[in-house]
Formats: sequence, C-alpha cells, structure tokens
Amino acid sequence: MKDLSTSYLGLRLKSPLVCSASPLCQDVANLKRMEDAGAGAVVLPSLFEEQIDLESVDFDSFHWFGTDKHAEALSYFPDMTRYNRGPESYLEHLRRAKAALGIPVIASLNGCSRSGWVHFARHIAEAGADALELNVYELPTDPGRSGAEVEQGYVDLVRDVKAAVRIPVAVKLGPYFSAPAHFARCLDEAGANALVLFNRFYQPDFNLQTLEIEPRMKLSSPDELLLRLHWTALLFGHIRADLAVTGGIHSGLDVVKAMMAGARVAMLTSAVLKFGVDYLGSVLAELMEWMMEHEVDSVRQMQGSMSLRFVSNPAAYERASYMQVLRSYILRES
Repeated sequence: MKDLSTSYLGLRLKSPLVCSASPLCQDVANLKRMEDAGAGAVVLPSLFEEQIDLESVDFDSFHWFGTDKHAEALSYFPDMTRYNRGPESYLEHLRRAKAALGIPVIASLNGCSRSGWVHFARHIAEAGADALELNVYELPTDPGRSGAEVEQGYVDLVRDVKAAVRIPVAVKLGPYFSAPAHFARCLDEAGANALVLFNRFYQPDFNLQTLEIEPRMKLSSPDELLLRLHWTALLFGHIRADLAVTGGIHSGLDVVKAMMAGARVAMLTSAVLKFGVDYLGSVLAELMEWMMEHEVDSVRQMQGSMSLRFVSNPAAYERASYMQVLRSYILRES
C-alpha cells in the first residue's frame, strides 16, 4: 500500500490534496464529503476586511499599511453582507467544521490592516482553527509607493500575526513581485510557516455595449500550473517554510508534478467546482497508479526530487532552459 501522507504547517495529513477556499466550503456537509473523498485538509473561504469593517464599531482602530486605500473605496466593493458570512457567523462556521471533521481545518483572512486583523486572528485561533492562511490580495496603485514598501508591509503583517497567535500561519501570494525569492525569504524570516503559490488575480473586462467595467470569473486551467512549478522548484530547500501549490491542479499527474517540484500539498478549487467533490477520488487514484508504475512508495519520497536544490548555478540553468524553450518551437510549412 502506497503512503499518501504528508505534513503541512506542522500538521499530519492523510493525503496531499487540500480543498482550498470555494463556495463549496461554506457548507459543512460539503466539507465532510471532501474528507470522505480523500482530502487531507480544507481551507475555509476568506473573511474579507470589508466584512469586518461593516461590523466594526471602531473603524478608526484599523491601521492600514496599504496607503493607497481610502474610505470611499468601500463603495467600490459588492454588498459584503451578502458575500460568504460576517465575522461572528464565520467563527461559528469554523467551530462547526472543526466539530464535524477529522482533518485539519484552515481558516483564511483577506485584508491588509494590522491591529484589526491581528485581533481577529486571535479569535480564529480561539475558535479552534488548525492554521490560518493570510490571503494577500492587494493591487498597489499608488505611483509613489515602492515595491520595497509593499513587501515590507506584508512582512510586518506576518510578523504581527505570528506574535499574536500560536497556530501555524501560511501566506498566499501572487506572482507579481520583482524579486520573489528574496521576498519569500523575508516572509520566511518573519515567521511564515508556509507559502501558498500562487494567488490568482481576477481581472475585470470592458463591456463595450454598456461602456462599463464588469467582473469576469474564469476557473483555472492546467496551463497555469507551470508558473507554480517553476517557483516551487526554485524555492524548495532555500527556505524553511513549507510550500503549497495552488492554481492549475486538475489531475493526479498534476499532483505528482507539484510534489516533485517541492510542494507539501496540492490545492484544488477549480477542478472540484467543475467536476464535483467526488472527483478527488479520481485524482488520488491517478496519483496512486503513477506511484505504483514508477515504484514510488510514498509522497514524501518524491517531494523535491525535481527541484533546483542540487543545481550549483540556478541562474545558468534558467538561461539554458530559456534557450531550450525557444528552440523547441518548430515552424510548420505553409
């Protein structure tokens, strides 16, 4: 029997499959189905800063590190009272999930204020969350704000949250940083227990009929996995924090690739939304089939086996890979 177990955020997981935040995770019955189908852990949908603001009686107590935010910005967001659930309801959902499941339950916060979020992070820890994921989703639009300032804000936030709670903390990042490896090391040194690569930025579209900006939501595709594999392989062995791959995981073979790059877990959202919770069983079956065919006894055995940790000159490797890709395209005769 192949050993599918892994560790993530200091937690023992029965499989590397983690169901990340989606509308399905708002129902405890769905979470239980995910556990039964083979998920090693679940991530609850994010609690957004706007939801806490709506219920805060002391709005001024929130100290932004995102200086391009302003009070009127709240009017640009949808009615947050209808999204997901408010702070108290979120905590109750967390408690119910913990009571119903035998696998780790990871809570998620999406925001960029310090004292207020630190305060609520404590409530999440007290409610029984096994870990907390900081869902970093900010578009710095102020031309006067440097990349170093943006990154330092995230590092300070991680340090503050880690000082406030005892549960493990993961940071879900976007890919758009000037020096991702250095930034990852800074987050690692600030105490992040895991980095989740990568957040997907949902871009609005132009409606040429109404001449308005409108949201557009598209599920991920397997093609998105390549960027995640690249940076996971680069970071593995160079930071202490665990690595998780999210975005583009649609099959058991995708999970194999994520593990070999150096991930501890592979997170699925789009595939589960598209094919249903029971699809997790098919992903695990394909993973098991590959392991049997290649005589791999455990998930831990393959983790990091195709990373760059043993490459003496990663920069030269990157340059060679770039040239190989360019040469790989074959022109078709017209």
